[in-house]
Amino acid sequence: MTPAAAEPVVLKHFVNSFRETELKTILERHGIEELIICGAMSHMCIDGGVRAAADLGSRCTLIHDACASRDLEFGGVRVPAAQVHAAFMAALSFAYAKTQSTDEFLAGTGGVVDVG
Repeated sequence: MTPAAAEPVVLKHFVNSFRETELKTILERHGIEELIICGAMSHMCIDGGVRAAADLGSRCTLIHDACASRDLEFGGVRVPAAQVHAAFMAALSFAYAKTQSTDEFLAGTGGVVDVG
């Protein structure tokens, strides 16, 4: 994929997409207050990005079935990816984002999403 002419591109180097990037400035410049978020990994970049966006004042919708995680291990305990994902979606839906499935989201938009 190639960005459209004058389309902003954000190159991130940290879990939090806002850290040491122009993302917040770009969103403000374009008057964007609501974010639709999906991607990988639920327990890293999704978690960090949603929390940061909400803390900075954005309304977040998290498309839970368009996010992914992987098995994790801590202290000799293996946690399957599905449980990791579910735990992070539950935590984020508590105070940081409205969570929806892809079908629920598209039904609410009539299948049309304005990407501005």
